[in-house]
Amino acid sequence: MLTKTFISFIALFIISATVFAQKTLSEGTIVYDIAISTGNKEPQMADAFDGATTTVYLKGGFSKTEMTSALGNEKTIHDSKLGNAVILKEYSGQKLMITLTKENWEMKNKKYNNVVFDVSNDTKTIIGYTCKKATATLTDGSTIIVYFTNDITLVNKGYDEVFKNLLGLPMQYEFVNGKIKYTYTVSSINFNPIAASIFAFPKSGYRVISYDESKTNSNK
Repeated sequence: MLTKTFISFIALFIISATVFAQKTLSEGTIVYDIAISTGNKEPQMADAFDGATTTVYLKGGFSKTEMTSALGNEKTIHDSKLGNAVILKEYSGQKLMITLTKENWEMKNKKYNNVVFDVSNDTKTIIGYTCKKATATLTDGSTIIVYFTNDITLVNKGYDEVFKNLLGLPMQYEFVNGKIKYTYTVSSINFNPIAASIFAFPKSGYRVISYDESKTNSNK
């Protein structure tokens, strides 16, 4: 009887320790450092993004992703409840706001639908978290390699459609665009509360165009 009681106690202790080790991120900030590899000794435009950072702000169903580089600043604010979003671009003194409906957002992220991550046995430690390696191939044939942790559970997994089906928080990921490799690595995670005002769509100060207009202009 004593043995059974002792075993039950140990089992309960292990389960409690595992639950305690896991954290839920419903509100907070994640900062990624960006490294660029062009494979070219000559300076490239993409080199201006080397050393840039991407900061993700989360609060309930709201998310804001802000990339800051030597060239400027770009933010995406998304309301997962309503599905709409805005993209704010500030480069060379120009300020542009692209508005997206729920349908626009879904179209923009269509290539990430049904992404399946193949988890391997490879691991690495990033800012104290043990991370597993996973690889996914998108519908356009491109590949994403990610290291993620199970120790942090995200409430708003739709903040980044790429990782919506990932079983954890992406701590490092890389993808190739042409001959350029982009690597994002988490440098800090903050669980402190965030003011709701940071997710408000701007009312003025930007030249406003629709998502459809932005697609038309990019194709010219």
